[in-house]
Amino acid sequence: MSAKSGDMNGPVDHPEQSGEVERHAPAGDPIPDPGFHEPGPRLTDVDAGAAKRAERQVAGMFMLASAFIVASIAAYIVFGIDGGEGGVDVGDVQVSNFALGITLGMAMLLIGVGAVQWARALMTSPEIAENRKPLRSQDDVRESAIASFDTGAAETGFGRRKLIRNSLFGALALLPLPAVVLLRDLGPTPGNTKENTVWAEGVRLLTDVTDEPIRADHLELGQLVNVMPATYHDLPDHGPERLNERAKSPVMLIRMLPEEINAAEGRDNWHIDGIIAYSKICTHVGCPISLYERTTHHMLCPCHQSTFDLADNGKVIFGPATRALPQLPLAVDGEGFLVAQSDFTEPVGPNYWEREA
Repeated sequence: MSAKSGDMNGPVDHPEQSGEVERHAPAGDPIPDPGFHEPGPRLTDVDAGAAKRAERQVAGMFMLASAFIVASIAAYIVFGIDGGEGGVDVGDVQVSNFALGITLGMAMLLIGVGAVQWARALMTSPEIAENRKPLRSQDDVRESAIASFDTGAAETGFGRRKLIRNSLFGALALLPLPAVVLLRDLGPTPGNTKENTVWAEGVRLLTDVTDEPIRADHLELGQLVNVMPATYHDLPDHGPERLNERAKSPVMLIRMLPEEINAAEGRDNWHIDGIIAYSKICTHVGCPISLYERTTHHMLCPCHQSTFDLADNGKVIFGPATRALPQLPLAVDGEGFLVAQSDFTEPVGPNYWEREA
């Protein structure tokens, strides 16, 4: 075998000796300074007419943004969501959301695009190099930074290009107005309250979906059943009223040993032989709950892990919720079916700032 073909006893060609591999700089050598890139003058730098056109374009976008902001306020007023009698119509909500999204979205888009066009076409953008400074700069360096800021402000032409400046100020001044108008929705509205439900004295508990009344002796130990009030079916077949009641009326029915229930004062007769009922709506943010631990009688909310002890008046034992689950007082009617003694004695659903604990 020849030396060139890899004979272990013969000479071997080395790339660095034959010039096949380029030598690199030793490790640790500094990277050469690439210098500054000179992009050359822009059209707006050499043509006053082009600069004026760019200025009018930017100002036009800011003015159009102002028009869209005003249009968003008009859309909020024109496209209402009140379906009548305090209800909310889903179709009206969709139209209102579309109108608000288009108008506010276009306003913010035009302000952003106008700012980009202003920077690209009219502002100067010189490249500079600056060494890393200590955490606290010296006084002369601070003065230099202020001078650089003033220079940059002057280069933007903000004070000189009054048309752009005034149109931008107008758009930004109008931008918060839709938020001020939308604050109206933060307050409680009539007909959309959780203070009362359609539960009432003598209302039967019906199994959810199948709508079957429940006898006390048919509920097994440890069983959980989701129920709705029979009065729910007296509501209109469609519309916001039915949806609102559907959202706040679900109840969980659980059977445990009577001796396991630690009833609070005044609640001794709220359960029927260990059958107890609680609102299905978490008191944190209103998620529906039904993750029941049979041995501990704990109910877990899947959204944020708030945990309630159903054997101890639904009190909170873990998680962000701050209020116990509302309990529905139970009774048995003349035919042996489970009914409510009354409506909930406290509001169902999550807490809010004006609700007392």
